[in-house]
Amino acid sequence: MAKYIYEQENWPNFTWEERSINSIFGEVRNLQGQITGKMLSIGFSSKEEATLNTLTHDVVKSSEIEGERLNFNQVRSSIARRLGIETGGLVPSNRNVEGVVEMILDATQNYINPITEERLFGWHAALFPSGYSGIYKIEVGRYRTGEMQVVSGAYGKEKVHYQAVAPILVSPEMKKFLTWLNDDNSIDNVLKAAIAHFWFIIIHPFDDGNGRIARAISDLLLTRAEKSPDRFYSLSSQILVERKQYYEVLQKVQHSNGDITEWLKWFLYCLRNALLETESTFKSVLHKAEFWKTHANSSLNERQRLMINKLFDGFDGKLKSSIWAKITKCSTDTALRDIKDLMDKGILRQEQGGGRSTNYQLSEI
Repeated sequence: MAKYIYEQENWPNFTWEERSINSIFGEVRNLQGQITGKMLSIGFSSKEEATLNTLTHDVVKSSEIEGERLNFNQVRSSIARRLGIETGGLVPSNRNVEGVVEMILDATQNYINPITEERLFGWHAALFPSGYSGIYKIEVGRYRTGEMQVVSGAYGKEKVHYQAVAPILVSPEMKKFLTWLNDDNSIDNVLKAAIAHFWFIIIHPFDDGNGRIARAISDLLLTRAEKSPDRFYSLSSQILVERKQYYEVLQKVQHSNGDITEWLKWFLYCLRNALLETESTFKSVLHKAEFWKTHANSSLNERQRLMINKLFDGFDGKLKSSIWAKITKCSTDTALRDIKDLMDKGILRQEQGGGRSTNYQLSEI
């Protein structure tokens, strides 16, 4: 079987072909500058809104890559509370949600602070507050002491995709990694985000959660590259879209002789796609801001404001009077009055259909 990259004599002295990545690297840096410039031109509340949406998607999608589905509204509420962002209809969230949110916010809001063992242990403990991953008890808040394999397939027919470094080597390997991460400032932080992601995954220092922590490290370094905690694009959302290629390129480059050009190219193209996707987010935030500017003097109650915001943020499912009543904790009659008032003001309109299947949507969408 081919050697793993960490078994090569030159490990961990990574190499890459500058000419192969220069064009896409330049495009990524240019897009980052364009998006930052656009976001600086919008109002404070719109910028807050964009950051809240981006961070929410980052948390939800990073967990989804690992097959764990978090409640979108719980994540959004948890982030809003912690950032002090005023948003209607906050909902309580469970310990799992709070833990992932803590990690991502620490990575993106405290991006200047060094990444230490203690900090990584804190992130890991936040991801697994019960000490279990699913039904399995794992080592939490410390490096693994057992062998680590990435496998797939049914019991008895498992296929080994990767054998991580031996447990006795995890601590010394992590010391090398963290020294480079904190002390080597010779590499642009965008490239550093790509290298750090790969290097951390290769070491696979924890019993579980390695992918999510690798993506949090990338988020931290990308935030450093932009010198601002405001987040306007989600790398994890794009990795989820390209998940098949993500695993394929990791599996291929893990057997390289130290040349990680292919991984860097894939990471940069994925990041480029995440930045391009931000255009639609930007339009959505501006659309919402314009709506509230237009209706600044409209007489709307708190229930109506809450539901309008929910519709702008991507309401899941069809809006019926019964759902309105449930979310705003009012009677169905009150919900119908709220809805009729918004229809009279031209804000809501009725979808096709009638009777019990009557649905409503924003007139402008």
